[in-house]
Amino acid sequence: MDIVNYLPELLSVTVIAIFMAISPGADFVVITRNSMFHGRQSGLYSALGIGLAIWIHVAYSIAGLAIIISKSIVLFSLIKYLGAAYLIYIGYKTFTSKGKLNTDGENKDIKLSRFGALKLGFITNALNPKTTLFFLSLFTQVVNPSTPVWVQLLYGLIICLAHIVWFSIVSLFFSHPALVNKFNMHKQKIEKVVGSVLIGFGVKVAITSHS
Repeated sequence: MDIVNYLPELLSVTVIAIFMAISPGADFVVITRNSMFHGRQSGLYSALGIGLAIWIHVAYSIAGLAIIISKSIVLFSLIKYLGAAYLIYIGYKTFTSKGKLNTDGENKDIKLSRFGALKLGFITNALNPKTTLFFLSLFTQVVNPSTPVWVQLLYGLIICLAHIVWFSIVSLFFSHPALVNKFNMHKQKIEKVVGSVLIGFGVKVAITSHS
């Protein structure tokens, strides 16, 4: 079928995807943390990891599993507690972070591989129960059940790109030399703030309702 028939739906998905990406949450804090503590490259790879994780949500939404997950207390609880534990763990590591960034946005002392940065972004998004609920709402209230799979995959691509582009911008901003210099001046305070926020998000995820 012609994609023109789905333009209203596509426009709705695009607008929602943009707002979903830019809304503050655990993804934003993790990208900020990795960009400031580990350098620009780590932030960008974490952004890519978040984009890849989006496809996990797209896959189970198209398969109809999002409804099952949202209705199952056991499955939903497993996802949210794993996600909460991971955020709290990252928050704890932030408190013990050491090293400073060079003004070119690369960390001198802390080593985080490209895969490690990508994994941080991927797991943070994949285990976020609020993202699961978002996709459930999107694919049941906005996307028509009769919409072809190839069109739904196009929606997934739009959501993925919206996240990658936004979080890449966030990474570039928080690894800017001017901010890096200020960060190095107040490193311990910023670590405590970022660590506290991550732990706070972990607790918030843990008490997220499945209903």
